This record gives sequence, structure tokens and C-alpha cells, in this order.
Amino acid sequence: MKKILLTGGAGFIAHHVIRHFLKNTDWEIVSLDRLDYSGNLNRISDMMNEFDKETQKRVRIVFHDLRAEVNQMLAADLGEFNYILHLAASSHVDRSIDHPMEFVLDNVVATCNILNFARQQKHLERLIYFSTDEVFGPAPDGINYKERDRYNSTNPYSATKAGGEELAVAYENSYHMPIYVTHTMNVFGERQHPEKYIPNTIKRVRDGELVTIHSDETRTLPGSRHYIHASDVADGCLFLLKNPNKVQELPTDFGGAKCPKFNLVGPVEWNNLELAQKIAKAQDKELQYRLVDFHSSRPGHDLRYALDGNLMKNLGWEPQVSIEERITQVVQWTLANERWLKL
Repeated sequence: MKKILLTGGAGFIAHHVIRHFLKNTDWEIVSLDRLDYSGNLNRISDMMNEFDKETQKRVRIVFHDLRAEVNQMLAADLGEFNYILHLAASSHVDRSIDHPMEFVLDNVVATCNILNFARQQKHLERLIYFSTDEVFGPAPDGINYKERDRYNSTNPYSATKAGGEELAVAYENSYHMPIYVTHTMNVFGERQHPEKYIPNTIKRVRDGELVTIHSDETRTLPGSRHYIHASDVADGCLFLLKNPNKVQELPTDFGGAKCPKFNLVGPVEWNNLELAQKIAKAQDKELQYRLVDFHSSRPGHDLRYALDGNLMKNLGWEPQVSIEERITQVVQWTLANERWLKL
């Protein structure tokens, strides 16, 4: 039986990864988390109700703040792993603008600490570092960034994720570690923090309140994203772990660059007004909205992000459920579980 360590396991994306892996593998899972503002053990507890007691026993929860190294006592307690998925991160752009050093500690120092722990592993088959589309910066119309395009971080959050990504590359080059990097963009799903756009919009539509839509300075062009459900992100990661031979068949990168990178991309690009309208439609309510120019007043909010998902598609993976179905699913689930809309 394989054993996998997920950092930030009580976070939004990671708890969906735990759920997906419980359903689709027989692996033992360890969740490592410090339980800050974005971590919530109730996510895991709520999700685990879907499984029988024997399946629940495959999950173990360990508390640790990765801003501190994984010392010998903790390393011995954790044991050996076949896979490590490093999802723990601070991810809110506004918070990073107000408190950049916190993001350096959470996203760079913590990444170095988990990499140091990983390089002591004797049976490690793969470490996946979760990066973000935001390392590439805003995407002009018609441009979808590929995995190895240049960085253009526009806020401390994206800069620190790029820093962690470069550490992952360096550790593969220096220590010959088996590392992948994934870029995801605008992940949504059940039990997401209510400050995020989709749950916040669900709540505002439900309550008949005004929804603010991120737009350009003319307040006529809404920002756009490729949205992807957290379960699809988990599925893409599992595909990568289970199909190493397909990755080995990839053509050699320019300059012989190692540490393969993969974009996990939603199937369609929607602007934020379209998305809000679909959320309102799923509730059979009229959308009340206002276009707001966040970017001019608050630097760091980029109008458009876009990734190219063709590499994963050519390997044989893409989301299997339509984005419309996913949005409806999340809206209906959230309205039936309203406690997840409370701050």
C-alpha cells in the first residue's frame, strides 16, 4: 500500500484531494497542517462522513507549522512516504499586499522546509509542488501561457509562489529529486472559504445583495478566468502520479530543463459577469451587479489570467464533467449546507 503526505490537508483544495484519493486509491494518507485562517479541520470531518470507518482509518492528521523545519522527532513520527503533495500556502492576494513577509515565510521558507524533509525520504517516487497561474501575470487577449513561459509576478503572493517553484526546480537539479510542478487557476468547489468569489457570489445572490464584478478601468470589460473544480485538480494530480511513463515520453525541454511542469486548466474561459449570471440562474434569481475597477485602485488584481491546457490533454487527461454542471452542483450543495457561507 502506498503512503502519501499532503501539506495543508485541512485547506480547501487539499481536502478535496484527500476525498478523491480515498475514493480512487487504497493509499494511506497523512495530512500535515498548522490550521491557520484558511485551514479548517471541519472540512475533513465533514467530508469523511461520506466514508465507512475502515476507509476513515486511512487518514491521519498531524499538526505542524512548516515555517519551522521538520525536526527529527516529527520526521520519525511521520515516517516514510511514496508521494508528497505540497499544497500548503498562503493564497489571498490582498493579504499578500498588506503582509508580504508572511507570504515569504509561508510560501518560500515553508517550501524549503518540506523539500528538505522530502530529500531525506528513502522511497519517494514523486513530490508535486502546487504553483499558480498567477506566476505568469496578466494574459493579453489571445494568449494562454504554457508551462515554461516567463514569469511576471504582479503581487507578493504570486512572487512567493514563483519562489517556491524555483526552489522545487533547484532541488530536482541539485539533489536529483523526482519533482513535478503544477499550475492551477481559480479552483472552486464545496467548502471553499466564503471570502472567495464563487461562495461570496452564491451568498449575495441568495440574499438579494449587490455583486461587485472585477472589470477594467472603463468598467465595461469584466475580468476573465478558466475555472476548475477542486475534484478535477485532484483527478489531474492522481493521473500524473499513476502515469509516470507518459511523462517520461515527453520531448526534451530546451536546455535540458528538468522538473516537468503541468497546467491543470478548466475546460472553458468565462468572464466574471458570465459566471455570476450562471450562479444566479442556478438559484432562479436575478443578478444585481456593478462593474468595479479593482486594478486601478488596488494594484495586484490582474484582469485576465489564462493557461494552456494542451500538454495535459495530449497526455490523456482533461476534466470529465462540464463546468456548467460543476457550477450548478456547487451552488446547490452550498445552499443546502449554508454553514459554509459563514465567516
